[in-house]
Amino acid sequence: MRAALIQLNSSDDIDANVDVAAQLILAAAEAGAKFVSTPETTHLMEMNRKRVLAKTYAESEDPGLKAFCSLARELEIWLHLGSLIIRVGEERLANRAFLISPAGEVVARYDKAHLFDVELGNGESYRESSLYQAGNESSVIATPIGHFGLSICYDLRFPYLYRSLAHAGANILLVPAAFTQPTGEAHWHTLLRARAIETGCFVLAAAQTGLHATGRQTYGHSLAIDPWGNVLADAGTRTGVTIVDLDMKLVDKARRKIPALSHDKAVTVTQLTAG
Repeated sequence: MRAALIQLNSSDDIDANVDVAAQLILAAAEAGAKFVSTPETTHLMEMNRKRVLAKTYAESEDPGLKAFCSLARELEIWLHLGSLIIRVGEERLANRAFLISPAGEVVARYDKAHLFDVELGNGESYRESSLYQAGNESSVIATPIGHFGLSICYDLRFPYLYRSLAHAGANILLVPAAFTQPTGEAHWHTLLRARAIETGCFVLAAAQTGLHATGRQTYGHSLAIDPWGNVLADAGTRTGVTIVDLDMKLVDKARRKIPALSHDKAVTVTQLTAG
């Protein structure tokens, strides 16, 4: 299965971001990709609370989602939008992923479950829960080209989610992201390879990259990883399209070698005090 990862440097202008993403998606389809994945916050990177609330739409009214659905139908591809920022209340947003069929229909949604509330030091901190509404349910979508498990960015640090997706039938894990520069340098490659190895799944992680109009710096390095943990493609730090061919037989091959998914066991943990 030929897949494409779109690496973006999204700005605070929805129309401009949709135009850039659409051109790259078109290029991916022209290169033969039947599945295309974009990063987290594909059509809006905006950190200011007042401005992001002013710029966002309810799902039914979002112009970017409508444009991407039309594009998927026109190109006859499976299109995964890593996330769009969707208005879900007067003062609340959702960081929502979409899987769109070649008929241009939304077949699955996922709201980011684990919100990025962290203090990174040097003045860099994030409080997503102050504005975003966390999701509490993911899904595995069985399609003719693969069984996709949905997640977003900070979810990557919670391996139980990916094990649950694999047990539910996923053979491709989707991890769109806007990883920060310091956390990306420290953990991005290691965590993504670990999720592939633990589950025997392909991992496709489309990423944001570079310095954004808001002043935020993201790490880039969109990755495709096989079920044995090998990096098949690394987009580096430039925007653009990364094409990768997935041999889906490698999923069964890896799981036969190390059938860890069938070895799950409940273990009781006791806290002891000594000395």
